Amino acid sequence: MTMLKLYMLLIKASLRSRMQYKFNFLFSTVMAAMVHVSEFLMVALVLMRFGNIKGWSLYEVCYLYGVMMMSRAIYRSFASDVHHLEKYLVSGDLDPLLTRPIPVLLALMTQNNRILIAEMAQGILLLVFSMRALMADGRLDWSAVPFTLLIIATGTVILFAIGLATAAAGFWLTRIESLQNMTEDASQTAARYPLSLYPRWLQGALLVLIPVGFVNYVPTLYLLRDQGGIGMLLGTIAVAAVSLLLAMRFWKLGLSRYQSTGS
Repeated sequence: MTMLKLYMLLIKASLRSRMQYKFNFLFSTVMAAMVHVSEFLMVALVLMRFGNIKGWSLYEVCYLYGVMMMSRAIYRSFASDVHHLEKYLVSGDLDPLLTRPIPVLLALMTQNNRILIAEMAQGILLLVFSMRALMADGRLDWSAVPFTLLIIATGTVILFAIGLATAAAGFWLTRIESLQNMTEDASQTAARYPLSLYPRWLQGALLVLIPVGFVNYVPTLYLLRDQGGIGMLLGTIAVAAVSLLLAMRFWKLGLSRYQSTGS
């Protein structure tokens, strides 16, 4: 609880410093909104034209997209600089964090925070739009709301674990931008859509090697299609817990091997 209170205090301080530049905040929010809207509109136009893709309707894809967007936005809002560890390793800016009387990861997670309002708002809109339509169709009821919140929470943990493990690889590789493009950016983009669209080898990679499929696809099979039973949701929770545990251990191992730049 003490660490949680300290984390929230540092987050508030970081957000206040970011809000000193209001125009930059508003401009970046609007630009991010436009990028994400254009990305989804391309998919929506295809689905509206053909009705569905391999049995997945527009509303189901909206749900997948919304869950992924919400999970990613929460992770990047409250642990932004985990994704940007490379610049700390290259410039030596990680050294001052080592001297603080708090865990290094906690200090890193509270640097340069900004709430991704545009992404969160769009994620909420997509979920409301899709869930209302699916409820009207009789495929969901109000019990889906707490399940969806649970799915978003586990998805956030999984994305954080993937990002943390990738960042920890930087203690050996230093330059990890290309690795992040694969483990975070490309995999998350792929997982916005049903994994059944992809060949089996890629499905396996997105479920085992980089478990982004458990962020939205696997629990959605249970929630929207009643496939696999409650075990699909329990399995997702287990994957989130194991992923976080392994990522934390990998981070501690990498941090123990860290060598300062000497600057």
